[in-house]
Amino acid sequence: MRKLAFLLFPLAVLGAHAETPAYQPQPFEIPRDAGYVRPDGSIYIVGNDGMEELLKELNALFEKAHPGARFTMLLKGSSTGIAGLTAGVSAFAPMGREAWGTDVSGFREIYGYQPFDIHIGYDGFVRPGHKNPPAVYVNAKNPLAGLTLEQLARVFTGGNAAGDITRWQQLGVKGEWAKRAMHLYGQYDDGGAATSVRKTRLGGRPFARDYEELEKPCDVVKAVAEDPYGIGLASFCDAAKVSANVRVLPLAWKAGQPFAVPGYDDIHAGRYPLGVHLRLYAVRKPGAPLDPLVKEYARLALSREGQAIIAAQKDTDEGFIPLDAAEIAAELAKLD
Repeated sequence: MRKLAFLLFPLAVLGAHAETPAYQPQPFEIPRDAGYVRPDGSIYIVGNDGMEELLKELNALFEKAHPGARFTMLLKGSSTGIAGLTAGVSAFAPMGREAWGTDVSGFREIYGYQPFDIHIGYDGFVRPGHKNPPAVYVNAKNPLAGLTLEQLARVFTGGNAAGDITRWQQLGVKGEWAKRAMHLYGQYDDGGAATSVRKTRLGGRPFARDYEELEKPCDVVKAVAEDPYGIGLASFCDAAKVSANVRVLPLAWKAGQPFAVPGYDDIHAGRYPLGVHLRLYAVRKPGAPLDPLVKEYARLALSREGQAIIAAQKDTDEGFIPLDAAEIAAELAKLD
């Protein structure tokens, strides 16, 4: 079998992200007839268009470290990423969100297991003129200080062992709210964003009987703005454009931890429970080694140099955020 070999190339160590390991290129080989190697010898990548500039810079750094490597990209959105893996034509799937059940059903049918998930950063934070990342919204008049994930699950889903939360007074909210039921708003439970949060953050139980489904995330924000007793769970939305009559509710992973908001610092430190990771999904059979190209590319993205590229995207339309040192170490350990 013919193989494509890549050689070492020294890279300068950047001053930023000093606690993150610098990239030390390692030689590797991939079969030239791998499905993701195109006839012209380039490596094909299918996935999220919002990551295009980031990927271009990572690709350039990779090509500098490994002379002879070249990339061709087809970036039409996160919904195309897992399909590229399933078809065997993409080396990995760059995505700006978690893969939904609707994304992975075909992959599981073909391979019999879930796609391998590598986190390389975060997607978005609250800032003027841009979409907020997924968040819980309450009316601006609501005095509730915040919720833990366990409380959030008891609010939005039914059948909780500790009991469902259906009235504001159960959360200690006083005044006119103490007498009122909570009005729940969210997006359709159709296998997309709302379903993903329900399964990965809220324990997987069905949404509460009174959960009102709306089509778009900004529809959820609008409903809460018009309802003093409403609480909404919404994915990416420029809430400030919708109304000034809502606020993002701070959240905590568990009781005893401080509440966090989806700002840059809290998301970077992993304190905000609904933060959205930038991901590289790949084909990896459980117990088998990771494809050597994917492993080397992920090592670069998780290196000091790669994370500096992600950090430089802070003020772009996408507003990407690097990982902290502890999460980088955990992600690097997953590659072996």
